[in-house]
Amino acid sequence: MSLRARLLLTLGLTLALLWGVAAAWLMRDLEEKFVETLDQRLAQSARMVAGLVLQLPFEVWEDAEHPVLSIPPIEGLACQVHSPQGEIMARTHADMDAVLAPGERGHTYRQTGDVIWRVFTYERGGIVITTADRMDERDMLLSGVIRMAVVPFVVALVGSMVALWLGIWRGLAPLTRLRESLASRHPEALAPVATYGLPKEIRPLIETLNALLARVQQTLMREQRFTNDAAHELRTPLTAIKTHLQVARRVEGQAAIASLNQAEEGVVRLSSTLDQLLTLARVEGCVRFDDGKASRVADVVEHALADSQHDTSARFIVPFSWPDVTLAMPRELAITALRNLLDNALYHGSADSPSALIRIGPQGSVLLPFALVTRGLVLMTRRLRS
Repeated sequence: MSLRARLLLTLGLTLALLWGVAAAWLMRDLEEKFVETLDQRLAQSARMVAGLVLQLPFEVWEDAEHPVLSIPPIEGLACQVHSPQGEIMARTHADMDAVLAPGERGHTYRQTGDVIWRVFTYERGGIVITTADRMDERDMLLSGVIRMAVVPFVVALVGSMVALWLGIWRGLAPLTRLRESLASRHPEALAPVATYGLPKEIRPLIETLNALLARVQQTLMREQRFTNDAAHELRTPLTAIKTHLQVARRVEGQAAIASLNQAEEGVVRLSSTLDQLLTLARVEGCVRFDDGKASRVADVVEHALADSQHDTSARFIVPFSWPDVTLAMPRELAITALRNLLDNALYHGSADSPSALIRIGPQGSVLLPFALVTRGLVLMTRRLRS
């Protein structure tokens, strides 16, 4: 799933859930307030009728021959008035005696057939007033109110989803442009990617990518330089070996043996050249000076002596102990530098003085000097970072 789809799904579901909870909460409160308002309407109607009835002269109700008064019906309401003796004094509907009969005071529900009524009974001065309205009419009115309240919620939710989609689309547009820019680049193009116009949240990613491209470019340059150096350094020894072998094939006797010996010496020089090229590749492979595992001085000297091309057991004199310091440089780089020092010292040293002394000079705060001494003279020195 793409990042745009994941964001749209997550934020959309969260927004819809929040809107749904808010809508359900509002609808519940709306229904409660609606029912409470209609109940108050029933009670207010009963109190209003009681006030009107009590304003009539009492002699009107003493006449036994008086007919039941007919109250003009209130829209959506039914009402009936009973005297203290239980007689009907006034009413709005003549066919609702069962529903409007005096009963428990306050709000109740009554049912006649399939119709449910909400009834309110009120007593004042001995007179009982009963008011009622149909629940189906209440439900229809409540449905209309809820429908009018839900429509704006739905419109707002749809609008929020559209705004969310547009916001995500515009917010991720820089990533889309970056992807298209990288896709259209030439495979050999290692130039840094421009960060102009990109949001600050994406710039660290681009800076990391540019650093990676720079390291790749440096690696390719080192490989190209190594290839050129290898081709140049190997061409001469190989040509000499080929020439000596061709001469040995054409001549016989001592001349052939001499040509083969020279070819063998060429192979030795070629092997030495290959070792130096591999050393160069290994050293240049350290992109950063602090790459690799740090090592102790004794460990570096031991491995450098073991890797030397000469018989180190008889040709080197080493100190009894080494400084207890850690070299702050890659282990392979330190071993390679010291081994190169050993090989060059023995190669350029005097043949009648085969022994060489590995001596460590005064230890500075940063550099640890190594020196090889033969016949009392310092031949070469290497300073390793400590």
